Amino acid sequence: MWALFLKCMLGAGVVLIISILSKSKAFYIAGLVPLFPTFALIAHVIVYQQKGAEALQKTALFGLWSLIPYAIYLIAVYVLATRMSMWSCLGLATLCWVVAAAGLIYGWQLFQH
Repeated sequence: MWALFLKCMLGAGVVLIISILSKSKAFYIAGLVPLFPTFALIAHVIVYQQKGAEALQKTALFGLWSLIPYAIYLIAVYVLATRMSMWSCLGLATLCWVVAAAGLIYGWQLFQH
């Protein structure tokens, strides 16, 4: 139960840091904070403990490939930010991420077996 509480507090801390940075002169750094491997560290510990080093290695490789959907999301936000409302921009960019992530998962399952 304490582990779950600590994970929740870690997530809340990240949101607080993002909020503070977004109000500063260096607001753009708020885009870097979500890339700190907070949840990746948690996932990597769990994968290693439950599946071992080989599974951790595959998880890291998949994590590298997962940068592609994130890049697609960021490109969509960059292109659409001045062309539509914030909600439309972020909604469409998120849809792009979902499609790219689904393609990544499908491709990974197809070629990893």
